[in-house]
Amino acid sequence: MAFNYDKYLRLEKMPTLWCWGCGDGVILKATIRAIEKMGWAQDDVCVVSGIGCSGRFSSYVDFNTIHTTHGRTVAYATGVKLANPEKNVICVAGDGDALAIGGNHTIHACRRNIDINFIMINNFIYGLTNSQTSPTTPQGMWTVTQKAGNIDPTFDGAELAIASGASFVGRESMLDPKKLERLLIKGFEHRGFSFFDIMSNCHINLGRKNKMVSAMDNLNWIDKITTPLAKYEKLSPEEQLNMFPTGVLKQDTVVREYCDMYQDIKDAHQGKRAKITQDDFEKKI
Repeated sequence: MAFNYDKYLRLEKMPTLWCWGCGDGVILKATIRAIEKMGWAQDDVCVVSGIGCSGRFSSYVDFNTIHTTHGRTVAYATGVKLANPEKNVICVAGDGDALAIGGNHTIHACRRNIDINFIMINNFIYGLTNSQTSPTTPQGMWTVTQKAGNIDPTFDGAELAIASGASFVGRESMLDPKKLERLLIKGFEHRGFSFFDIMSNCHINLGRKNKMVSAMDNLNWIDKITTPLAKYEKLSPEEQLNMFPTGVLKQDTVVREYCDMYQDIKDAHQGKRAKITQDDFEKKI
């Protein structure tokens, strides 16, 4: 039986405003397929998105949705989750939204380990605003803000999430939608902050300005810089340079989730428990 995407889409918003060949549509379809596999009711899902191409994500799906200001997706999502801990909250942000103006929020959501699913669509550029350097733009690439070639070191969002304490971190590209769907399901099943670095193409504002004329050229480049984690770990340090491992990069099921600890405090304040002890907040170090 064919999958019924229409159930999850705001058909009055179709077709999307994304450029032809953009990977955002592939990521959207993989996300709603993962939600279907999870068995989540649409009223129990909230999708929060920010500004940029990825910000349109919340406009196209038929869930509870919030279209927020630039870099503030996690702040809004944190409020939604704390007020409705039983709901399934998904953030969608671009690499600039998540790691530049919103970087501080991302770090502290990882640190808190709040049960939010954070999808970072990483296309290596500020696509919607016409090609400014983003934190993930590879060194040497042309952007409108660094026309002689980007000299900033490239930021690895997954490594940042791991170092900041996120209990689930995964990476895939949109080249294999089934693999991406499986990764999303693993993260959705995890209780805690789940960070997904999903590499996608922006052949309009990154690719064709950096000798990748077509969408396929841009996709082939992403394929060359990614490899499954098991293969990555067998590479020499020199071979690992400029390569990104894919799959589940971290999963910690010991560290406590933030909403659970918050509930402990509310229970104690309301006299349901005598006191909060240090053991209640023990984390795996």
